[in-house]
This record gives sequence, C-alpha cells and structure tokens, in this order.
Amino acid sequence: MAGRKDQLLGKLRSGAPMSGGEQFTLTLLLALPAILAQLSMFLMSYIDAAMVGRLGSGQAASIGLVSTSTWIFGSFCYANSSGFSVQIAHRCGAKDFAGARRIFRQGLYSTLAVSLALALIAVSIHGPLPHWLGGGPEILADASAYFLIYALFLPLMQVAIFCEASLIASGNMKVPSITSLAMCVLDVVFNYLFIFVCGLGVRGAALGTGLATACAGLFLLVYTSRHSRELRQQASWLLPARRLWGSLRAPRTEQRLSEFFSRAQKDTFRQALGICWPLWIQNLVSRGAYIAATVLVAPLGTIAIAANSFAIIAEGFCYLPGYGMQDAATTLVGQSLGARRPDTARRFAWMTIGTGATMMTLLAVLMWVFAPQVMGLLSHDPEVISLGAKCLRIEAWAELFYAISIVGYGCCVGAGDTLVPSAINLLSMWVIRLGLALFLIPRYGLEGYWVAMAVELSVKGVIFAVRIIRGRWMKTRLTAGTA
Repeated sequence: MAGRKDQLLGKLRSGAPMSGGEQFTLTLLLALPAILAQLSMFLMSYIDAAMVGRLGSGQAASIGLVSTSTWIFGSFCYANSSGFSVQIAHRCGAKDFAGARRIFRQGLYSTLAVSLALALIAVSIHGPLPHWLGGGPEILADASAYFLIYALFLPLMQVAIFCEASLIASGNMKVPSITSLAMCVLDVVFNYLFIFVCGLGVRGAALGTGLATACAGLFLLVYTSRHSRELRQQASWLLPARRLWGSLRAPRTEQRLSEFFSRAQKDTFRQALGICWPLWIQNLVSRGAYIAATVLVAPLGTIAIAANSFAIIAEGFCYLPGYGMQDAATTLVGQSLGARRPDTARRFAWMTIGTGATMMTLLAVLMWVFAPQVMGLLSHDPEVISLGAKCLRIEAWAELFYAISIVGYGCCVGAGDTLVPSAINLLSMWVIRLGLALFLIPRYGLEGYWVAMAVELSVKGVIFAVRIIRGRWMKTRLTAGTA
C-alpha cells in the first residue's frame, strides 16, 4: 500500500497524467489512515468520558464545563501548525524537500514558543474559569484541577499536533495513524491507573490523557526529525536553538537577537502568519461562541451539562470520515497546487467532499438508530441517556451538510485560503447558532440548543458548497506562485 501511495504521489508531483481511478485510489490511501487516526482520537474522548461517567454525573459535568475552553487552546495549537504544514505540502508538491525540511524546523521552534505562552495564560486562569462559566459549587474544584493539568501539557500537545500535521502534509498518513492508536491504548492504561487505582478521579483523567499525548508527541518528534524521508533533519538540526540560547546569554543581547532573526526565512514566517491569523481569530471567536453556549446551557442543571457533553463526544463518531477526508483534502489540494495543477486540485476537492459526505451520512443513520445505546455506554443515569439520545437524533439530520463544510474547509486550507472560510465559520456560529439558541433554549431546553446547532451546520454546508463551486478559494494560491 505504501509503495502504491508513493508511486501515485510521485505522479502528482511530477505532473504526470492521472486517471480518475488513480486519483480516487490516492484519496483513499491518504484518507483511510487519517480516518483511523481520527477514530483513535474519538476513542480517547469516549473512553475518558465513559471512565469519568462511572464516577457520577457531577464529575462528568465538571469536565464538560471546561471542555469548550480546552478546545480553544487545543485549536490554537492546530492553527499554529497549519501556517507551516500548508507550506510543507506545497513544497513537497513542488519536490522541494530541502525547503520542506527548513519550514519544519522553523515551524517547530515557532509553534513551541507560542504554545508556551498559551500554557502560561491557561495556568493563570484555571482558578476563576469555572466560576466564569457558571458552574455550580459542587463541580468547581474538579473543573479547575482538570483544566490546570491540561494547561501544563499544552507544549507537548503542540509538538504532537505540529509533527502530525507536518507528516500528513508530506503525504505520510501511516505513522500518525499508528501513533494515534498507540496513544489511545496508553490513554486507557494511564486513565485506569490514575482514575481508579490511584483514586485521583477527574484529576487522573487529565493526567492520563496528558501523559499519553506527551508520549505520542515525543515519538513523532524523533520520527519526523530522524526518519521521515521528506522532513528528516541533519544531525545539527538543533543548532539554531543553541545559537538563540547563546544570543540570550551574550552581551549586547538585542543586537545578537536581531542578527539571529534576520537570518531566518522571513517569507516563511510571513506566509505562516497570513495563514494562521484568520484561524486564530476564528478559533478565538468561534470557540468563544462555544463558551457562550456553555454559559447558556449551564443554568439548565447538572443533567443537561452532562448530557450535552456526552452527546458532543458521541456525535464525534460521525465526524471521523469527515475529518479524515479533511486531512486528505488539505494534503492533496496543497500538493496539487504546489505542482501547479489547479484542475487536479479541483477534482480532488470534489472527490474528497463527495466521499466524506457519503460516509458521514451513513454513520448519521446509525447514530439516529442506536442513539440510546451509544449514550448508555457513557452514562448510567437514565435522565442523561434519554436527553442525550434526543440531542443525537436531532443532530443526525445535519451530518450531510456538516460533512461538506468540514471537507470543504480542508480544501480551502490546502490552498492557503483561510480568511473567507474563517469568516463563514464565525458568522454562522454567532449569528445563526447562538441567535437561534437564545430563542429556543428558554422554550425547549437543551434540545432547543441542538436544533439551533443542526440548522447552523446545514446552512454552513450550503455556503461552503457554493464557495467550492465558484473556485475563488484557489485564487490566492495561484496568484502567489509556489511557496
């Protein structure tokens, strides 16, 4: 399989003609390992929730309360990585592997520095955060402790996310997917050890997940820098970091730092910033909308918070093929445009969107049928199961359109087009979802919020379909030339 994938990627990068069957084969060869990786991440969330759910609804609600905040910080890590991984895909498409290696080095140093700043911010707010989110006094301590432990592992999470995104951009889906599966196994082992054996409860769940992520990040860093054919580094690849440390210790520090950074590739940072800043704004504002939704849901009580949190995790099962296809779309579109093949990029876009939408629709049917059983695996509380199942069945109707927006967004990112897609996500969240939620929650409770979510996802899917049809998402990349 790996040989066939490399052969097809070689044809793509060299400009050789590719039949529709070859394009579809390459799409599946890239997407299936990515879907497997998404499955392992879903299982991690599912296992965490199931283990904590055995402790009681209060403990589950404490994690659910801060989950939207952890998403914000985690999404910043993904946004940081995208600024460099997209350029890596373009370089690999142009067969400029020396450039891809250089971008990997710059991206690693840059994203790690940003993640350290994020970790400091997260640690500083862990105490008051549950109060700000409207949590009840019975869950404040656990929620605060969970978020603190999460914050401490952020830099290692960033390393894992960046190395994974870089490998995927280079066309290597196999190693990230295997690593994700191993991380899932470690998560189960660590969680069982810390939650039940050591009796740490919610804190044990955060610690177990953090350690599993740390192990994956360190492995991916070693593999990418030493063994990746496209991205492996020379033995002296840490030399820039040593130079920077020497600059900080030397006299005339300001002049030394200026000399160090003047030698960096300014174009790479400028392009990374151009890709990242819309994603940062989108993350801050859209995840802020999730926090606003949490504030709206919190007054509904512990049962509603737990049901909402568990339903979001269970719904993630439907997203697996969508996000797997998103990774494949970003890689295929990025490498096609790097090879100056816009027509091929467009065909890959529709191929990944159609395949992802078909898979997510089939899973939505299963989710609708087995919603009570799925919720029953996460909680033993009949009220939580009943309410969560109703929410899942509402959301099942929106999965087709949600798939279009997920994979369509990956196509846009692969072309370096992040500003307009980010604006689409922001407006749909704040105007449609929260606007409807403010009207529906007082009348229909938690089910009203999920109706608002389903409507918003459907409208967003239609908008992304129109954007892909018009083709303006490739305009910036084609006029900018090869990265």
